[in-house]
Amino acid sequence: MNLPTIDPIIFEIGPIALRWYGLMYLLGFITAWVLGNYRATRPNSGWTKDQVADFLFYAFIGVIIGGRIGYVLFYGLEWWKQDFWYLFKIWEGGMSFHGGMLGVAGGAWYFARKSKKSFFEVTDFIIPLVPLGLMFGRIGNFINGELWGREASADFFLAMRFPGDQLGLLRHPSQLYEALFEGLVLFIILWFYSAKPRPRMAVSGLFLLGYGVARFSIEFFREPDAHLGEIISWLTMGQVLSAPMIVAGLILMVMAYSKPKKQA
Repeated sequence: MNLPTIDPIIFEIGPIALRWYGLMYLLGFITAWVLGNYRATRPNSGWTKDQVADFLFYAFIGVIIGGRIGYVLFYGLEWWKQDFWYLFKIWEGGMSFHGGMLGVAGGAWYFARKSKKSFFEVTDFIIPLVPLGLMFGRIGNFINGELWGREASADFFLAMRFPGDQLGLLRHPSQLYEALFEGLVLFIILWFYSAKPRPRMAVSGLFLLGYGVARFSIEFFREPDAHLGEIISWLTMGQVLSAPMIVAGLILMVMAYSKPKKQA
């Protein structure tokens, strides 16, 4: 199967261009806004629609700033050393989930102080809205024909060639694996898990654990960045960054259920 070349730009009006990846970001935030408003209207949610909108504003800023800084520090440090302005060249591509997550955490901390909520009260509420945004983002990667997988067997029904791959190998569409497991499946788990009162930190812990395990596992099917390769023995940068998430998720879950009286 050959993935056709898809123009990354959907349409242009003068100097303004709508790109597929930008559209995926937009869909992710619209979905989070709709689901967040739904959650806010539930009895005893402790949230208002205005608070959801406020938080998503800070989250958007955190995703952009954190995602870009994270990518440069984790994946493009050598390029930054050669060109200081590379950090600001977002239009050239390059966003890191782990950096974006830290950026959103920073936005959550600021919003928590501003709204007089606890940090984990904010993250437990908002985290179930995150995976669908990740799903849309990985679909954007697939449409752009980037971040493809490792070589796949010729008889594997999903094996495909990506237009930007100069080797022309049949590869795993790892972007779709990530969209499914880090996105849709994780969303379903978190949505139903958080539908009932849980100990504070439990929802946040489950997200870190679930995403970390999914990303760590799928990295075995994802082609490592050419300029990085494996970082430590057979571990890729994605696995090195995801392993602490698994540990942190387990710690938060244990801490949450050791104090069951604090409900989210």
